[in-house]
Amino acid sequence: MGEYVLEMNDIVKRFPGVIALNHANLKVRPGTVHALMGENGAGKSTLMKCLFGLYHPDEGEIIFDGKSINDIPNTKAALAMGISMIHQELHPIRYRSVMENVWIGRFPTRFGFVDHDKMYKDTVELFKKIGLNVDPRAIAKNVPPSQLQLVEIARAVSYNAKIIIMDEPTSSLTENEVEYLFKIIAQLKSEGRSIIYISHKMEEILRISDDVTVMRDGKYVGTWLAKDIDQDFIIKNMVGRDLTNRFPIKDQEPSSEVVLEVKNFTAAAKRSFVDVNFQLHKGEILGIGGLVGAQRTELVEAIFGLRALASGQLYKNGRQIEVKSVRDAKKNGIALLTEERRQNGIFGILSILDNTVIAAQQSFAHMGILDNAKREPAASQSCQELKVKMPNLATPIKNLSGGNQQKVLIARWLLTNSDIIIFDEPTRGIDVGAKYEIYTLMLDQVKQGKSIIMISSEMPELMGMSDRIMVMCEGHVTGFVDKENFDQVEIMRLASSFKK
Repeated sequence: MGEYVLEMNDIVKRFPGVIALNHANLKVRPGTVHALMGENGAGKSTLMKCLFGLYHPDEGEIIFDGKSINDIPNTKAALAMGISMIHQELHPIRYRSVMENVWIGRFPTRFGFVDHDKMYKDTVELFKKIGLNVDPRAIAKNVPPSQLQLVEIARAVSYNAKIIIMDEPTSSLTENEVEYLFKIIAQLKSEGRSIIYISHKMEEILRISDDVTVMRDGKYVGTWLAKDIDQDFIIKNMVGRDLTNRFPIKDQEPSSEVVLEVKNFTAAAKRSFVDVNFQLHKGEILGIGGLVGAQRTELVEAIFGLRALASGQLYKNGRQIEVKSVRDAKKNGIALLTEERRQNGIFGILSILDNTVIAAQQSFAHMGILDNAKREPAASQSCQELKVKMPNLATPIKNLSGGNQQKVLIARWLLTNSDIIIFDEPTRGIDVGAKYEIYTLMLDQVKQGKSIIMISSEMPELMGMSDRIMVMCEGHVTGFVDKENFDQVEIMRLASSFKK
């Protein structure tokens, strides 16, 4: 095999109007975790899709397990060779069982029929091997996203691959589940397998990686031993400059004026949020903290008219309003950037233009007919302000990186000119440079007198951007913490303190 199990040399990949990979390189040693770092749009996922047979490189050479390969024709060929991939965005077959999702395309058969008993036994054995406690017969749509992520990891392991690509594998995992994943990775390393690990979480990278490769603008920047570098070194090489402050400085305080008041909000659904009360002030960023199951997303979706209430009132600028639909929310100047951009954010087959203006379509119509002469300049300006990396507005949004898709969704809601903007995990899966741009954008909005509710599972982000933090646990508000009293231990205590 030699020193490397994988070499990708001078890989070039072109798309219409853009060079996604410009002579990119990657060399992976056997039995190691190799972190692949870079800003959104740097080419990380594109390079991995070339390795997994989803894309075909225009130039370059792939050497795997000592053999030179010009092109991997498809994913089936990649899996047969010993390369598996865990994708950033989950795509389970929602109405099929967990075990069917694990073995799809290679179901065990008996007398020409699918052998469900053997499939069940094989799944139990696989889950036992890696310590995963999920019912193989459970229907995927009823399984929490974090557990589905672990099922996807188990599926990748089941191929006995020599290289496993993990693209943002911890984006929807709890802290305990992340620790569980790291144990699996250690086990895979001990078996001589290699992991290519893509993540924007620096602490993870420096903790589990042996080697780190950085890419920028589709090009190879360099590879270093993880033990020889630190977070600042990685960031500087990712963005091509020093990033001295993680969060921009907010130079003004919110006013005492209450723009939104939630009173006695209780969900119609069982085991959801109960008797929630809070106020949002003009020019304020109100953070909402909590652990998985705190019902934060469910609460803001109710404010936006996506979930039914059993009881409660909503007041905007002192006047009670009814929000029973998204249309009602928009009419009252409330916008929501959703947590799951793939499932309920982007319209993948539509263009960047359509995705940007779709929430504000009425303002671009004349006599019921859409006016492109108005739509295109507005979308172009909004995307430029957010520094969206794209060939042109006609490009399907599904062709953009996850971070650039997120920027388009933010541009969408900014065009509605809403004065209350709800950000649910606004920087999930986004690189450090793009995060700073989004933080700056949020501060620009509050300077204009707008108000923000921000859900975040990243404690530094929650404390770095919020004026106040409302903490929830199991659907209940357990406390509020003012900026001058921000303390990670206290916030975590409140996040786990509700007693029935």
